[in-house]
Amino acid sequence: MKKLIAPIICLIFLGSAFAASAQKKREFYAIQVYYLQDAAQDQRVDNYLQQAYLPALHRMGMSKIGVFKPHGNDTSSNKRIFVLMPLKSLEQLVKVQEKLQKDKAYQQASESYNAAAHNAPNYRRMETIVLQAFTGMPVSDKPALKSEVAKRVYELRSYEGATERLYANKVDMFNRGDEIGLFRRLGFNAVFYGEVLAGSRMPNLMYMTSFENMDERNAHWKAFGADAQWKELSAKAEYKNNVSKSDTWLLQATPYSDL
Repeated sequence: MKKLIAPIICLIFLGSAFAASAQKKREFYAIQVYYLQDAAQDQRVDNYLQQAYLPALHRMGMSKIGVFKPHGNDTSSNKRIFVLMPLKSLEQLVKVQEKLQKDKAYQQASESYNAAAHNAPNYRRMETIVLQAFTGMPVSDKPALKSEVAKRVYELRSYEGATERLYANKVDMFNRGDEIGLFRRLGFNAVFYGEVLAGSRMPNLMYMTSFENMDERNAHWKAFGADAQWKELSAKAEYKNNVSKSDTWLLQATPYSDL
């Protein structure tokens, strides 16, 4: 009888750990997108984020904040900077601005940015997208990439659904259909998967994967397309036509990004 006690205790412990993991609270995310019209605005926002905004968020106890720009040389007229913020709750997002107003170090560091004139703005426009993590990956991850920061590729994707039902079906494909598990098995180094709660492309989901370099990124997607699990999953009738439009942004982290 005594010989059975240790294995039973071990099973109870493992079961409890699994249950705790399965019930892990889902994070929220805010993705701030700065739309810029020239290099001067790019530099101004860059300085603000590095010297004022991120240090203030760190003082609030926030971490794993990603700041990204288009990978390689961005020659487009509509330049962008993406800021990804993991959040424990929506209330935390609401409190950010309130805390910034009380942060003297932030106020001093952002003085020139906040003093921008109406005819010389810091950016063309700014957008905030609010998301909640998928049940299949309730907490974001910081990839353990080893290549030079400039070579790393962060791929942000948005999948839109023609209707709310079809959008929810694609989310289900990631969770219950285990598309998340497929990405994990193939080494896509996912940063997050999220359901968009508020944004300009709804109904849609967004997720981010990461790679050591562009060649590795291309090789991973080639392997994904040829994978037997993906072919079986994508061929299922229940998951047909659940993406009406997709957008992909290939990004690189700034030197001061947490990711």
